[in-house]
Amino acid sequence: MAVSKHRAFLKWAGGKYSLVEQINAHLPEGKKLIEPFVGAGSVFLNSDFKHYVLNDINPDLINLYNLLKAQPDPLINDLKDFFSPHHNNEKIYYGLREEFNQTSDQYYRALLFVYLNRHGYNGLCRYSLKGRFNVPFGRYKRPYFPEREMFVFAEKAQKARFTCLPFEKVFQHARRGSVIYCDPPYAPISKTALFTSYAAKQFSLSCQHKLATLAQRAAFKRDIPVLISNHDLPMTRQMYYGAQITTLNVKRSISQKGSARKPVSELLALFKHKPVYPITAVDDE
Repeated sequence: MAVSKHRAFLKWAGGKYSLVEQINAHLPEGKKLIEPFVGAGSVFLNSDFKHYVLNDINPDLINLYNLLKAQPDPLINDLKDFFSPHHNNEKIYYGLREEFNQTSDQYYRALLFVYLNRHGYNGLCRYSLKGRFNVPFGRYKRPYFPEREMFVFAEKAQKARFTCLPFEKVFQHARRGSVIYCDPPYAPISKTALFTSYAAKQFSLSCQHKLATLAQRAAFKRDIPVLISNHDLPMTRQMYYGAQITTLNVKRSISQKGSARKPVSELLALFKHKPVYPITAVDDE
């Protein structure tokens, strides 16, 4: 665990800043931490491994991280102009959102990605099925410019390699001596709650089952421990059969209607040592 706690510079739905102490308490020791779903990187920022492999399926996110790692000073300096009162304007926001959707300039996309993240509604990262960023204007009085947080990220990123691969590929590349932490889009609490499409493709229930299967294989056949965060549901407990399950001291209220919001607990599933009983709950195709 790092001596001081660091916040991610991006707003991120389901971010793990408030849970890093509990997550670190369950992360096994290893030389390398691999995160197939790095998101905003709170676990990366608040853990202490010699090396990191940080992956995400969102190419804009990984492009930003690679540029911030390689050239933090010009990137952060150029970003300052986007956090002026002039840019905190609905018309300007939608104009820049359209520029983001049309440009192929990776440096400019990185700048706009941070701007849109901090000025868009609730820090959402959402794309249409055609891959267009479509989060509405957030109407914040004074969006925060995360300069210090970006420099902290850039410094620690020197220990990291960033990749943009399907999570299955990340598991394939993992080797003994590494630890894998997975924070996937959470399993839906109901059939109407499949709102996991922050990248262009949804993280389906079949993906949830595939992740559980890969975690079992990595831990029980390849001696690579895997820790997974998810909703604490009968479905996830069944999928994570054979793992050590810990209920987290947190409850998220999830529903589009405020009057219908109900607390949902979360869990940590640690696949570490092969259990003495057979694994049969997860389809191993």
